[in-house]
Amino acid sequence: MCGITGIIAPNGDKIIKDITRVLTHRGPDEEGYFSDESIALGQRRLSINDLSSGTQPISNENNTLQLICNGEIYNSPKLREELIKQGHKFKTTTDVEVILHLYEEYGKDCVKHLRGMFAFAIWDTKKKTLFIARDHLGQKPVFFFHNNGKFVFASEVKAILKSGLVKPEIDLDGLWHYISLRFMPDDYSLFKNIHKLPAASWLFWENGKIKVDKYWELNFKNKLPNDEKEIEEGLNSLLLETVDMHLLSDVPVGTFLSGGIDSSTITAMVAEITGKSFPTFSIGVKEQGFNELPYAKMVSDKYNLEPHNKVVEADLIHLIPSMIYHMDEPSDPFGVGVYLVSQVASEYVKVVLGGDGGDENFAGYDRFAGNKIVDYYRILPSWFRKSIVKKITDKIPESFGYKSLAQKAAWLNEMSLYESGERYAQSMSFLRFTQEAKEKLFTSPAKEKINDFDSVQKILKFFDSNNADELVDKMLYTDLMTRMPDHLLMIVDRMSMAHSLESRSPLIDYKVVEYAASIPGDLKLKGKNLKYILKKVASRYLPKELIYREKQGFGFPIALWMRSELAGFLKNLFKQSRFIELGIFDENYVHNLLDEHLSGKKDHNFRIWILLNLEIWYRLYFENETIESTKEFIDSLMSLKKSA
Repeated sequence: MCGITGIIAPNGDKIIKDITRVLTHRGPDEEGYFSDESIALGQRRLSINDLSSGTQPISNENNTLQLICNGEIYNSPKLREELIKQGHKFKTTTDVEVILHLYEEYGKDCVKHLRGMFAFAIWDTKKKTLFIARDHLGQKPVFFFHNNGKFVFASEVKAILKSGLVKPEIDLDGLWHYISLRFMPDDYSLFKNIHKLPAASWLFWENGKIKVDKYWELNFKNKLPNDEKEIEEGLNSLLLETVDMHLLSDVPVGTFLSGGIDSSTITAMVAEITGKSFPTFSIGVKEQGFNELPYAKMVSDKYNLEPHNKVVEADLIHLIPSMIYHMDEPSDPFGVGVYLVSQVASEYVKVVLGGDGGDENFAGYDRFAGNKIVDYYRILPSWFRKSIVKKITDKIPESFGYKSLAQKAAWLNEMSLYESGERYAQSMSFLRFTQEAKEKLFTSPAKEKINDFDSVQKILKFFDSNNADELVDKMLYTDLMTRMPDHLLMIVDRMSMAHSLESRSPLIDYKVVEYAASIPGDLKLKGKNLKYILKKVASRYLPKELIYREKQGFGFPIALWMRSELAGFLKNLFKQSRFIELGIFDENYVHNLLDEHLSGKKDHNFRIWILLNLEIWYRLYFENETIESTKEFIDSLMSLKKSA
């Protein structure tokens, strides 16, 4: 696991070390460089495989290719054997060297042979071409800036900004989409002119021009025969094989263990495969309605593992500056847990396996079943739902808890007003900013500068594609192409790398994803039963009371904390809002939003979280505040509350 960067610009070789060292947290063990008259490459390494001789950049036999890579190639042992038979000579035993020799054999199609998580760059010293690729589901990130013949790429935006080739400027189009979707769609970042290489894509640079193309498409149409037992056996075998491959390491490996089905199944499989005890890492909260530690304990006790737990309290507000710094964009409530559990894990291991992807592959979210329920609810006349029912749902008192009755009722009624794909797109922004809410949040002058207004289309283009037929498959395909690479996996990568920890996700191995796509929809969502087939596999390894309980989710009581410990801080923060001062957000709307939440009238915690994070993000990236100075700023606002 590493951080990679490269620059094609005058004096690039003189600044490459400064750019690369911005990524030290991604690879604290060592650094490596290459430069010639055209390009400078840099890499920070977290040593996991071939600890002694795996230094990068790595060259091929005749030094015509230079490779830097961030990630792990899980099928590298098999690939190495095949390549040696074809006459290739290896300099190291590190897993990523196979990429070089595959590129010699297959060119751009080398990516189609890789089973792993990766973002890599190969410079051809003779042809003066640069090839960059990102893994199938986007577990590893790459960003780039390209203008007037100058080109710079890196694992994180902050390294690109360090190059000085581009100044930080808010991308209003990206911001418009982010506050609805909770992620940056397409090739957007929050910074103007800095782009993200999409998942399953490669970029080719030659003579100052770039071309970007996709190399892999997921298809849900080729279904397995509807034999439940056979599919269950196939899934179990594939998962065991995949988990075993993900254990490839020269250093000790642990697991994240949330207490949910996904991470618990992966942990149990590691225990079955290794037959040994190993460390597990879990996060909990004092509020029992949100706490999953008892279920994590069931798993660690069953397999005699080594549990390490941490209980989180409302002072997580002080974590936000560090989280934003490592994400280069607003943090996320889900990210709090990943950040903290990674912090604990990094004290014991360099590598962990997690359960990311179970919900997106096997239909684990409430909205999957909810969309079916909406179809039944739509039997009621539209006028009745729009007027009478809406008045009733608006009067349900808000409990500010996870899956509150008020939220469920409002969601059901609101979603019934939309059809199919648009309904699913709207469901993504329901708790955040809908189109109507954004129209009120953004000022007229700010909206005049936005060119790409249609956030719904970012979802519909996948939902309405020809890659899936069944409703559940359309939802799953959409999630895997949007939320998975641009939200979930982005957070897991940044929050684990913040602590120099490699997080691996067997459920996102593209072979597992393809197999899940081939499973008939009614074996993933059976009636209202979420993750039906995965639960059948999990029941081989886990207690039934863990598997068949109501889905709880990996979350924190942020809505309640905002009304208590954090109320004064939020009031003081929005009194000096930079986005209001810049004329981007409407002052009255922002303050009314906060007042409604604090008074208990309506739960706006997701919206407020986004707004407070944007304020901290702006101070870090546009006012050159440090993490520590930003924490001091937060403390000053918290102390104002005490003196009030």
